[in-house]
Amino acid sequence: MYSFEEVVKADPELAKAMELETNRQNDHIELIASENFVSKAVMAAMGSTCTNK
Repeated sequence: MYSFEEVVKADPELAKAMELETNRQNDHIELIASENFVSKAVMAAMGSTCTNK
């Protein structure tokens, strides 16, 4: 499967933004009723060959 390191190599600025967003989500509570989080399995599937069209 693919790893975050592929993003780091391809676009370090995007990788940093993704890392900051992950940290923000882990460190702060969101009190928005429509807010939801996908499982690691869903994130893995989204980054798989299933998204190639």
